[in-house]
Amino acid sequence: MLNTPSAASPSGFRSRNLGAPWRHVDVVLAGAVGLVLLIGLLVVYSATRRFGDGNGYVARQVFFALVGAATAAGVALIDYRRIADWWQAIYVVSVVALVGVLTPLGTVVNGTRGWYRFGPVALQPAEFAKLATILAVAAYLGSVDRVDLRRLGAALGLLGIPTVITLLQPDLGSALVFIVIALGMLVVAGVRMKHLAVLVTVGVLAVIGILNSGALDQYQKDRLTSFVSPSGQSYNVDQAQKAIGSGGLTGYGLTNGPQTRGGYVPEQQTDFIFTVVGEELGFLGAGGLVLLLGIIVWRIWRAAQLAADMLGTLLCVGVMSMFLFHIFENVGMTLGIMPVTGIPLPFVSYGGSSMLVSFIAVGLVQSVHMHRFD
Repeated sequence: MLNTPSAASPSGFRSRNLGAPWRHVDVVLAGAVGLVLLIGLLVVYSATRRFGDGNGYVARQVFFALVGAATAAGVALIDYRRIADWWQAIYVVSVVALVGVLTPLGTVVNGTRGWYRFGPVALQPAEFAKLATILAVAAYLGSVDRVDLRRLGAALGLLGIPTVITLLQPDLGSALVFIVIALGMLVVAGVRMKHLAVLVTVGVLAVIGILNSGALDQYQKDRLTSFVSPSGQSYNVDQAQKAIGSGGLTGYGLTNGPQTRGGYVPEQQTDFIFTVVGEELGFLGAGGLVLLLGIIVWRIWRAAQLAADMLGTLLCVGVMSMFLFHIFENVGMTLGIMPVTGIPLPFVSYGGSSMLVSFIAVGLVQSVHMHRFD
């Protein structure tokens, strides 16, 4: 049976089944995520074997992946417009969680007070705040006809609050992610270029001011500025480049990388996970992983173009901006062309918070794609 003609349908009619969400799942996006996850599990195992608990790390990573995948499926089934109705509550909870880590409830890791620890599990609220902020800004700007100065100010307020709080931890890496998310979403929302130019200038000056202030310890400043001075690059970057460079075309083979087995690269299962790929899977493996990550970004951009409304477009653009910066920054810092920050590689780096948020973000994109005919 056919529905009555609808202006929303290019052909003037559509079948009832056309609106069934699972008929419109982006299988290419889901498949690319699955392949990247598989590569991630393999290299996390290789990076953690020297701890004597490689299976334990992988088991925890699989657990968070399963929880994330189930959550993503649930999110994808729900119309993203209904999720956006709750943006205010979600945003407030994320900000409260960010503030909470600055209290004695928070745990310091590598000089940053940015985690809650529950036994063996540590959760980083900044990761969840990225997604909550994307939802909040998309819901706000997606409901207006044009972005004037007043609305721009309100959007910047939504973006600025979590940015400032993460800087207080201090976590400049996450703060940079919020800034990139802001730029991506504001450009697509139609903010005038002269306003964007002013915002970029202010952002650059703010970063310079932070680097020259007492907010960061000297070792943190050295990590962030090492890429502009090869002679003064950090030990982490030096070892990372050696690992990737030694991999050649095909690599040493999984679990056989000398740098990885010797534990010469710090934080290799998290921030510097790409070095395992480069050393053990070589240029072909690393190139394949980057290609798969590129497919994920492309499919998210495609979902943004096909979205039924500005809300859906902005949600996808926000997620795409987040993923794109995570990928470029994480891979770039291992190659010595980007500052060293604690930004994980989506679906690859070990860590529950990053895995959960990455899956939920893809679930939101799938919701936009699957409900575009509703």
